[in-house]
Amino acid sequence: MRLHSVNDIPFYTFPSLDAFPELVHAVSTRHGGVSQPPFATLNLTWTLGDEPQAVEENHRRLCAALGLRREALVSPRQVHSAAVRRVGTADRGRFIPACDGLITDEPDVPLLLRFADCVPILLYDPQHRAIGLAHAGWRGTVAGMARAVVQAMVEAFASRPGDLVAALGPAIGPCCYEIGPEVAAAVEVAFGPDNGLLKANPESKAQSSKLERLDGTLYFDLWAANERQLRATGVERIEVAGLCTACHSEEFFSYRAAKGRTGHHGALLCLRGWGE
Repeated sequence: MRLHSVNDIPFYTFPSLDAFPELVHAVSTRHGGVSQPPFATLNLTWTLGDEPQAVEENHRRLCAALGLRREALVSPRQVHSAAVRRVGTADRGRFIPACDGLITDEPDVPLLLRFADCVPILLYDPQHRAIGLAHAGWRGTVAGMARAVVQAMVEAFASRPGDLVAALGPAIGPCCYEIGPEVAAAVEVAFGPDNGLLKANPESKAQSSKLERLDGTLYFDLWAANERQLRATGVERIEVAGLCTACHSEEFFSYRAAKGRTGHHGALLCLRGWGE
């Protein structure tokens, strides 16, 4: 990923998506905003106790840095599902109820989803000029969110999976995503008993002295699980950020690292106006 800073707002972009000048995209960090601890500073969610005026100012600053209109943002009320909704110009400024994926082929409809360990999934169809943005935690992953957003684009825009360019943003990594029996069972149902996504020891050697155990603890590879789902649909071009939000909680919000008391960073994706 590439790190940028505009008006003292840092954000990341993907080289694979930077290749398309008709796109605006970014993954924000926790820096550059006005929220106070434990939400410091660029928190983008209202639902966890932050001051509403601070959250609104954070949205305004991030949009200004990206050249987007704050009042045009389209965002879902995320519920850890595999539900995907198609949106357009009529939805600008709206919260879309009960879904975790948005798609559009209309310009100047900026999509925003919020994250604090879950996987951001960004998709672009350069043939049909259509985009998709999704949120996948463990529930969304085992429910097939990556597969669902690709299928939604196929049905809505006649997208061909082989034409899609996909990017998986910063999320909790296999080094830190310790899970319990309920999640492990759900992963085995979704991916099979010999899925290779559950490890007895964390992947990161740097973390192993802190996290390695011999008591049956398992770690789930959310990155690989979502990449696998995308490839199973026929998507071939996939960029994986490989940045663990728990390891880098000084840069990103992490629910796990903060033990639940934290804010959310964002992933944004928008088609520029055709006249630009």
